[in-house]
Amino acid sequence: MRRRLAISVMALLAAGLASAGLAQQAVAPVVTADVSARGETTPVGTAAEDAADDPALWRNARRPSESLIVATDKRAGLYVYGLDGKVRDFVKAGRVNNVDLIEMTGRGVIVVASDRNDVTKALLQVYRLNTETAKLEPLGAVAGGAGEAYGVCLMQNGAALHAFSVLKSGTIEQVAMTLGNGTPPVGRTLRTLKLATQTEGCVVDSRTNTLYVGEEDRGIWAFNARPDADPEGKLVAAVDGKHLVADVEGLTLMPSGPRGGWLIASSQGDNAYALFSLPDMAPAGRFRIAAGKFGATHETDGIAVAAGSFGPDYPGGLFVAQDGDNAPAAQNFKLVSWREIILTLAR
Repeated sequence: MRRRLAISVMALLAAGLASAGLAQQAVAPVVTADVSARGETTPVGTAAEDAADDPALWRNARRPSESLIVATDKRAGLYVYGLDGKVRDFVKAGRVNNVDLIEMTGRGVIVVASDRNDVTKALLQVYRLNTETAKLEPLGAVAGGAGEAYGVCLMQNGAALHAFSVLKSGTIEQVAMTLGNGTPPVGRTLRTLKLATQTEGCVVDSRTNTLYVGEEDRGIWAFNARPDADPEGKLVAAVDGKHLVADVEGLTLMPSGPRGGWLIASSQGDNAYALFSLPDMAPAGRFRIAAGKFGATHETDGIAVAAGSFGPDYPGGLFVAQDGDNAPAAQNFKLVSWREIILTLAR
């Protein structure tokens, strides 16, 4: 369903247009915009199944074109792709659903995947991404709660790493991880948050210590991410069948400045992506990945976005989305220029 939405100049600036060097201009209301992918990954190895699910991005600041995508085949394991879409590594991790990564001083790039191999006992698989070899180095696993693992997102709290283990039931466990030198990681559950129905996607805004979680049929919730904070959440973007259409799936965040930017949600019910301005979570535009050289996306689960140059094809940031219908091949992930998204929304 399409809806005309006004996108203000301030919202565009908050999403990163200033850093992309784009001039201020008056912006007319637009319908859901169409953009095209500039690249795609090799399909996942599980054919004829709902298998590809969630991506995470690591940007190589020194050599942007050599940045990496870590992504899940939720029936088989974890992939590492180059920006050319070719497989650089694959780990037979079994049923890993979602993935996130974070770069930590002295620890490198830490990757955590939600492990649902045992649907009664969630685990968080922990890896280090060797950015020189593009290989995942297993570090171990920690408990992620009682129930089926679904979503995961990370934040750094001082020197500590916190993971939010989102269970399919709506329970969210905040887990502090201690990463040893040559010893397996140790996890400690700090607190439990709760939503009423099925949940999955999540993302943390470390600037404001806000955890955003998608409840698939109801909308997007915000929680204070501090471990000693009130555990009650607030519904900040309800499913309305117009701007945000159930199911609410992947969430990702494009920050700008101390508080601004956009939160982006996979509006799976109408094969679109809904944008919300930060920090007020006001609706701020929608787009679809339409048919082109690399095809459209359908029924997207996980998404990821990151600012900065990713080379000549993605000079102003990169957006990656799972494609639930890549027929006749197996599912894969599509790569889109963030700058193109913003320019298209502004037309």
